[in-house]
Amino acid sequence: MNRHARSRTTVYAAGALALLAAATGCTSGGDSGAASAALVPASGSPASGSPATAAPWPSRPGSPSPTASPTGAPAAGDAAAWAKWHLTPLPPAPPAPADKPVKLARTGPVPVFSEVKTSDKVVFVTIDDGAEKDPKFVEMLTDLKVPVSMFLTRDIVKDDYGYFKRLQALGNHIHNHTVDHAQMSKVPPEKQKSEICDAQAALTQQYGTPPLLFRPPYGDGANTPALNTAVQQCGPRAVVLWRESMQIHDMQYQAADKKLRAGDIVLAHFRGPKDLKGETMTQMFGELLARIQEQGFAVARLEDYIEAPAA
Repeated sequence: MNRHARSRTTVYAAGALALLAAATGCTSGGDSGAASAALVPASGSPASGSPATAAPWPSRPGSPSPTASPTGAPAAGDAAAWAKWHLTPLPPAPPAPADKPVKLARTGPVPVFSEVKTSDKVVFVTIDDGAEKDPKFVEMLTDLKVPVSMFLTRDIVKDDYGYFKRLQALGNHIHNHTVDHAQMSKVPPEKQKSEICDAQAALTQQYGTPPLLFRPPYGDGANTPALNTAVQQCGPRAVVLWRESMQIHDMQYQAADKKLRAGDIVLAHFRGPKDLKGETMTQMFGELLARIQEQGFAVARLEDYIEAPAA
């Protein structure tokens, strides 16, 4: 067990809206992850689609494909690897469902969701921004084989795109989190579009695959028609929020009972000692895994529960 596992003090420094504050991470202000029901498009209609074999992740023509998600569950790190990081192993994730609970369409309004409808006792870990580029975190994910989904902000990661390629090579997907972490409801529609489209172009060029998912900074504006239109115009096919957010030692819950539920999406950030009261990225992530393990959940790969639009 992580040496900080018994701590329950929630510590969180809210970021300002400028890029400097964005590098310290997002807040759950604005439109929170609780504001959206799972798989409900911004139009208010239930997501449509019939069971089908999952389409491969779309790739940019002429570029090498990133490491594909396996068809089964992510491999569990061995006991020695978990002991190395002073952690108790998580339960193994079940095989990826053949009938994906999230089915995305090629056109039309995009769904907004903060959880996935599943009976599997799993949660999904997402990590935002990209300010902290700790090589020990790559080592940690290599050892533990815990899948994450990365929502990257272009101007925060552009000084070291290669760092996230190392995480991508482990089978982790990269998604869109704007150019410079603008608060989307506070900028005009054309600025919203450039924030998403310019980040989409840069991330596609760097990582070989167009991001399928988008997360607005702070969750702000997620359910507005203007943002939904901008997302449609730029390429992502869903807006992803969250149900819990990891602070330093504990999680902030939207549910009153402060418990995880099957299919919850958990938010964390690429942060380091400056923003974590002296703790490292790996210590914070270890605390996150400890909180999940205490409630008996496995971590599954979010993209294994999503059916991308057919090519």
